[in-house]
Amino acid sequence: MNWDWEKLQEKRQRQSGPMPGPDLGDLNEKVKQFKQMNLPGWRIIVLVALLFWLGSGIYIVQPDEVGVVKRFGAYERTTDPGPHYRLPFPFESVLTPQVTKIQRLEVGFRGSTAFTVGTGTQVRQVPEESLMLTGDENIVDVQFIVQFLIDNAQDYLFNVANQDKTVKDAAEAAMREVIGYNKIDAALTDDKLTIQNDTRDLLQKILNSYKSGIRVVAVQLQDVHPPRQVIDAFKDVASAKEDKSRFINEAEAYENDLVPRTRGEAAAILNQAQAYKETKILQARGDSDRFLFVLEEYRKAKDITKKRIYLETMEEILSRPEVEKIIISNDSMQRVFPYLPLQRSGKAAVNGQAKDGGVN
Repeated sequence: MNWDWEKLQEKRQRQSGPMPGPDLGDLNEKVKQFKQMNLPGWRIIVLVALLFWLGSGIYIVQPDEVGVVKRFGAYERTTDPGPHYRLPFPFESVLTPQVTKIQRLEVGFRGSTAFTVGTGTQVRQVPEESLMLTGDENIVDVQFIVQFLIDNAQDYLFNVANQDKTVKDAAEAAMREVIGYNKIDAALTDDKLTIQNDTRDLLQKILNSYKSGIRVVAVQLQDVHPPRQVIDAFKDVASAKEDKSRFINEAEAYENDLVPRTRGEAAAILNQAQAYKETKILQARGDSDRFLFVLEEYRKAKDITKKRIYLETMEEILSRPEVEKIIISNDSMQRVFPYLPLQRSGKAAVNGQAKDGGVN
């Protein structure tokens, strides 16, 4: 049935002849009528569009940026912070990189800004970047951060295609070279600052050879430790070294305390001995001079000097509190028996026997 309908339509078209085309006369007439219409607004629209296109060339460079103008994709000039003008698109375009912002790259790990309660910042290890071989053929896990900024905007934008990846790869290569001529003890203990400085200098040389326009600010070691498989053994070794250092420090502290104190005591004893020596010498000289003076006076007046010496001696002896004194005149000596201190003699005898250990 459908086929009969299609045949019928073809028959009708053959009988009516070809289908008529568009009337060009009517179209030309309508164009003439449009041209004769007075429409001043389209000129204003074109003028406003032209002004907007020209105004699109105004751009502002922020204080922490520089403007790099490109003309048909090639470098044209560099502009300082402030308002500037360039040719509108598609003739010129501008890039405004931040030259004072310190950028940060992580090598050997990736830190996450997400925080979890009680665990702090989440860190993902990247062992293919962090595992390195030391100079004494040990493996060490090194994680570090590179901080850099743009030193030359033209070189930074046009000489290096992927700036972050270039810096990361160069930093990893520099750190591997520095770790390669250091021993594992230096990397784990007291030479970390030297490794950081050497890596920064070497990384800067590599980037300068690329003419990358990048200045390395710092290389900071975040974590340096042995591989997980042997970390317990290294902790034992490190603990033993710390104990050794502690014992050495304690011994040195004891030495530093004892030696000066002993030297001071020895010096004090020597000073006391010297003072005692000087005292005895001066005392002996004084006694000798006094004896010679008395001897000279004795030779001049023997009786008087002898009596004076006797009186001075008796005065010295009798003035002692421990001397028991009994005074008897000459007349009484003729009428009494000689006095004997029997009680004192008995006490002296008893004391003497006690000192000797008793009576046999």
